[in-house]
Parts: sequence; C-alpha cells; structure tokens
Amino acid sequence: MAVQQGSGSEARAHSARTVGMHAIETFMLHYGYIALFLFALLESACIPIPSEVTFGLGGALCSSAFFSDGQHHDAEHLAIWAVIVVGIVGSLVGSLIAYAVGRTLGRSVVDKYGKYVLLSHADLDKSEAWFAKRGGVTVLVGRVVPLVRTFISLPAGIAEMNPVSFSILTTLGVSVWVSVLTVVGYNAADTYQSTVKGFGYAGYIVGAIVAVVLVVFYVHRFKAVKGSHRAPKHGKP
Repeated sequence: MAVQQGSGSEARAHSARTVGMHAIETFMLHYGYIALFLFALLESACIPIPSEVTFGLGGALCSSAFFSDGQHHDAEHLAIWAVIVVGIVGSLVGSLIAYAVGRTLGRSVVDKYGKYVLLSHADLDKSEAWFAKRGGVTVLVGRVVPLVRTFISLPAGIAEMNPVSFSILTTLGVSVWVSVLTVVGYNAADTYQSTVKGFGYAGYIVGAIVAVVLVVFYVHRFKAVKGSHRAPKHGKP
C-alpha cells in the first residue's frame, strides 16, 4: 500500500507539472514575445517557472523544423536574436524587482518573523558581509544554477549588495543562461519535448541537492540555537 501511495504522489506531481508546462506552452504559442517577457520576469522574481520550457520553446519557435508537422501553423515564428534579447530584459527586470523587495522589506521582515525560521539580525549582518566579499561570484554563478537562479536576487537585496554590480553581474549570468537554452531549443526544435524533459530531470537533481543543503543548514541552525538557549547566562548560577 505504501508503495502504491508513493507512486500515486509521484504521478500527481508529474501530472501537475505536465499541466503547468502545457499552460506555459499554450500561452507562449499564442502570445509569443509578450509571454516570453512575462515568464522570464516572473521566474527571476522568485516565481518558480521552468525556464527550460520558456526559452526552450522560444528557441524552437525560431526554427522552421518546429512548424514542419503543420500542428503549430497559428503560432508566431520568432527571431532567435529577439528571443534572447527579450529573455535577458525580462530576467533583468524580474531580478531587479526581487532585489528591490529584499532591500526594502527584507530586514524588517526577518527582524519580525525571522525567529520562526531560525534567522536573526546577526545572520543578516553575516549575509551582508558575505555578499560584500563574494557577492559577485555568488550572483554570477547562481544565475546559471536551476532553482537557485530563481531566488538569488532576494538575498542579494537583503544583504544590500551594490545595485550596479548586481545589475551587471545579473545581466551577464542571465545572458549565458537564456542564450544556451534558446540555442538548444532552436537546434532541437523537432525533438523539443524530449529535450525539455532532459533539462527538467537535471533541474530535479539540482533542486534535490539544494533541498538537502537547506535541510542540513536548518538542522545545524536548530542545534546552534538550542545550544545557545541552554548555555548558562553570565552572572547567574
């Protein structure tokens, strides 16, 4: 029974993802560049929309091979340079929105609610020091790591990373990510679905690794906070 329940959960998760992908594809096919810009913006603003679908399909829509079966005759034929430019601009705008939210609201929210997720003002100070020393590498690399790239702008804003440096490094990172996915989608237009699935599986693996790292972090934080509460206070027996 347990195995059947697990299989059912996996099936429901797969079905939900399939429905989500179909909705994204349908919107892309009908609205072209507008949909591309919107999805790129939302994904970079902490909304986990699969960019392999957005830019993979965007690249496929630039290839005549995608239209050769006659099933997508009503879709707009896109230009590969325009897909890349629109994707970069949308990703940058979304990143700046998330950065601004983190910079303006992040500290006050953590100060008020951080205790519920084991975060404190001291942790923000450490984060700010980290971004001051390694923020450039963190943002640049984070932009090409699935899942991480969706949320990296928020901690960068909370840590008050230099906005000019953030914008430049974000542009460089998203340019690589958007260009690679678009070119892959273009070259694999006739096998688009299987290519997207391959990217999706890779994303699952990276997401699982990130989840494990987060669990380890919170276990460590829980033990540290619990230990500090048990430590004897100065001046008290």
